Amino acid sequence: MIKTFKKITRQIHLWLGLGTGLVVFVVGITGCLYVFEEEIRDFTQKDRLYVQAQERPFIGLESILRNFEQITSGEKISGIRITERKPNATVQLSAKKGVVYYFNPYDGNLVYKGGTDWLDTVKEIHMTLLLGETGKFIQRWSIVIFVIMLITGLVLWFPRQMRMLRQALTIKWSGSFKRVNYDLHNVLGFYSSGILIVIALTGLFFAFKEVKTAAAFFTGTKLSDGEKQVSVKPAVIDSLPVRYGNMYRNMSVKYPGAESTSISIRKSGELRLRMIYPYEWARNQNTFYFDAATGMLLRAKFYKAYNKADLVEATNYDLHTGRLFGLFGKIIACIASLIAASLPVTGFIIWLKKKKKKKGKNNRSSRSLASVAKSYSA
Repeated sequence: MIKTFKKITRQIHLWLGLGTGLVVFVVGITGCLYVFEEEIRDFTQKDRLYVQAQERPFIGLESILRNFEQITSGEKISGIRITERKPNATVQLSAKKGVVYYFNPYDGNLVYKGGTDWLDTVKEIHMTLLLGETGKFIQRWSIVIFVIMLITGLVLWFPRQMRMLRQALTIKWSGSFKRVNYDLHNVLGFYSSGILIVIALTGLFFAFKEVKTAAAFFTGTKLSDGEKQVSVKPAVIDSLPVRYGNMYRNMSVKYPGAESTSISIRKSGELRLRMIYPYEWARNQNTFYFDAATGMLLRAKFYKAYNKADLVEATNYDLHTGRLFGLFGKIIACIASLIAASLPVTGFIIWLKKKKKKKGKNNRSSRSLASVAKSYSA
C-alpha cells in the first residue's frame, strides 16, 4: 500500500516538475536577486536617490509637482514616493509612460530622469514573465503546482527505515556525479522546503483572492477596507499640485512620524496615500483613500485598528522577502530562492539519467532476445 502510494506520488512529482520547472527556475532566480533590491539600488544609484544633505526643510510636494508640470508639459503621474527617514533622499515621481523623475527635496529641482532599470525588469519577470496577464496566469498556477511538488517531495524524501535517516540528511560529496546530483535535489529540497512553502504561500497571497479569504477564515476576521470619512466636496477644485500637496501636508501634520510615504493613482479613480511608520514585525502603515479629482478624503485605514487578517496582510510582503527578520532573513530567503531554482535542474538531470538507464536496459533486453532467437534458428 505504502509502496503504491509512493509510486503514484513520484509520478505526480515528476510530471508536475517537468511541466513547470522552467517557470520555477526563472521565478527562483529573479526572486533571489530582487530580495536585495533596496541594497543594490542604494549602492548603484546614489547619484539619483540622494543629494547632499543640507540644513534646510523639505520644500514641499506642491513645489515639486509644479516643477514636474513645467518640465513634462502636464504628463500624468502614476505614483509618488517620499522618504522622510532620509531627508536628503530625492522625491520620486513616476509617470504613466514608465519614466521616473527624481527631484531635490530642498529646492525642488530635477536631479535625474530615467526609465525602468534592470531591477524593474527583474521584478516584472518575477511577476509576469514579461508576458502580461498571460504571464501572471502561468506564474500563479506554476507556484500553486510548486507547493504541491514541495509536499510530494517531502513524502518521497522520507526514508523507509530510520537507519537511513542520516543518509537522507547529508550530501555525499565523495560520490559519483549522479549521487551528488541526487543528494543536492533530495537533501537541499528537504532543508529548504519549509521556508519555500512560506515564500510560495505569501506570494500566492498577492495573486489569489482565495488565499486572502483563507487567511481571513483562519484568523476569524475579515480584511477591512478602512473607516469611511466624512468630508465636504470643495466649492472650488484646486489644481493638481495644490490638491496633492494639501493631502500630503495635512496627513503628515495630523499623523506625524512616518518613515516613508507613497501616493498612487488606482484604476478606480481613487488616490491612495500610504504612510509607513517604524515597525518590528507587522508593517505599521496608515492608508488614506482620496477622490483624485476633488481631493476629498473617502476612507482611512489605521494600523492601530488592525484586526488579525489586517496583521497578516501587513506582514505578508516582509515575510515573503525575508525582510521581517532583517538582513539575516533576506540572506535566508535568497539562499532558499536559489535552491528553488536549482531543484528543477537537478530533478531534470535525475529524470534524464533514469530515462537513459531504462533505454539502455531495454536495448540489452532486445539484444538478448535476438541472440536467443538466433540460437534457436541455428
